Amino acid sequence: MNRILATTASEFRIALRNRWVAIAVILMALFSLVLSAAGSAPTGAVGADRLSVTVASLTSLSVYLVPLVALLMSFDAVAGEVERGTLPLLLTYPVSRGEVLLGKLFAHLAILALAVAVGYGIAAGAAIAVDPGAAGGLPALWRLSWSSVLLGATFLGAGYALSSLARRPSGAAGLAIGLWLGLVVLYDIGLLAAVVADDGGAFTTDVFPLALLANPADAFRLFNLSASEATAAAAGVGGAAGVIPVWQSMLSVLIWPFAALGLATLAFRRVTP
Repeated sequence: MNRILATTASEFRIALRNRWVAIAVILMALFSLVLSAAGSAPTGAVGADRLSVTVASLTSLSVYLVPLVALLMSFDAVAGEVERGTLPLLLTYPVSRGEVLLGKLFAHLAILALAVAVGYGIAAGAAIAVDPGAAGGLPALWRLSWSSVLLGATFLGAGYALSSLARRPSGAAGLAIGLWLGLVVLYDIGLLAAVVADDGGAFTTDVFPLALLANPADAFRLFNLSASEATAAAAGVGGAAGVIPVWQSMLSVLIWPFAALGLATLAFRRVTP
């Protein structure tokens, strides 16, 4: 554990020096503040408190922003070490490759958790300041907070895996952006097109729910929307939140970080100094 914590402290200082801490916190704070002001407009229409509706809007923000920030922080975690020639030196220390990845993961997760706490805290403060009754939405905000950190952990692990496979920061960056576009943007478009073409057939009833749970971004969105009182404020794929049981989406949210870290560990073991 001491070796992991030492790696964590080193990686956090590097991220602090590279301005990743400031960038992540500012991005989350800025977008959360905007959504807390604009995203609570449908409060009266859906019959939910102001903060619960804001949480529904923050869910849509987080499903795009958290994976992107996680991938941007992690795409050169291994490839950057290879290009700078520091990986052989790092591996000469009495620390295993798994401990190196865990140290990097803890440091990057700490940055994401800080950004999430600041951003969501600002949104909650703004909502409660306008409507004291919005405090009823705090459980939904807490659920969104820890699940956002788990979503970030999933994409951090994916970023480490891509960084190990690419071995060059430029190639890893391209793979990371491609993964983000594929899972967060194009995946849902493809599913919606398939649902429209299926017209209520077997794909819509049997395959579509499983396909949503297989995507960590969609599972995250379903989990937060299905447990929220503001599900009516969601649209598109989020409308399936009322159909898929919440325990299934929660299970997917919990499993994916470990699966991604396992893939990253396997990929990192194949990297030669």
